[in-house]
Amino acid sequence: MSASSLMEPDHTAWIGRTQTVEGGVTPNLAGMLGAAVGHDLSPVRDLRAGRPLPSLWHWVAFPEFVQMSDLGEDGHPALGGFLPPLPFRRRMWAGGDITFKGVFHVGERLTKVSTIRAVTMKEGATGRMAFVTVDHVTRGAEGGVVEEEQNIVYLDIPKSFRPPKQTPVPERLAYDERVPMNEVRLFRYSAATYNAHRIHYDLPYAQQVEKYPALVVHGPMQATMAIEAAERHTRRAPARFSYRVVHPMFHDHDLRLVGALDPAGGAIEIGTATFEDYLGLKARMEWAA
Repeated sequence: MSASSLMEPDHTAWIGRTQTVEGGVTPNLAGMLGAAVGHDLSPVRDLRAGRPLPSLWHWVAFPEFVQMSDLGEDGHPALGGFLPPLPFRRRMWAGGDITFKGVFHVGERLTKVSTIRAVTMKEGATGRMAFVTVDHVTRGAEGGVVEEEQNIVYLDIPKSFRPPKQTPVPERLAYDERVPMNEVRLFRYSAATYNAHRIHYDLPYAQQVEKYPALVVHGPMQATMAIEAAERHTRRAPARFSYRVVHPMFHDHDLRLVGALDPAGGAIEIGTATFEDYLGLKARMEWAA
């Protein structure tokens, strides 16, 4: 069956829908995020107003102030507003592709324009699923621009946890760091990002409803830690960053930040990994020549 024949007619009406929001990252909010993603090897940031905002920290600049009555069972805003009302109970941040032009600063006014580019229904090995592609363009009052493609996947909750195929850690690592992971870190990141998705802090819900073995480590948090490590080791600022969540990571095991330099130069293959040598987040950071 083709993807086009699977698509519900009302879902196509969301393609092209646009939303504009304004926000920013105050020194207090930056401090909350820094405390959530920091670890022994990461730098202590100067997060006063006017200082450069670290890469990907603009993700916390636009919290969704959704009323309690407008939340779904999972803690997410209920579908049918900006995002289409797809018939699936599980949604996940699957990955994306980002281009950086200039920098943002702590306290700077930011504006984000989001556009739904595609809604695609597919049949996979685990059953029916949907992919929503959203384009974001974030502009800073001081001239910085971040262009982003975000991919969100929607699927049914399985009867039991079925882990995806494992992606091995790259060989010849340039670095391999250990980051402690626990309930407190996940809670602090959820608080800093105003993310009420229950799989990150509500263990009974994560296990009994969504059938995960433990609390799920946020994909955006993994990406934020991974790009920080890559910048620190290469001493380069990113021009482009692409990433994909390939396996869930859980709170009851520490994770690794890994990186392998591209022999062709100009890029580094990075990610998060388990101590069983498979990746959770698979990513690539490129820098300008």
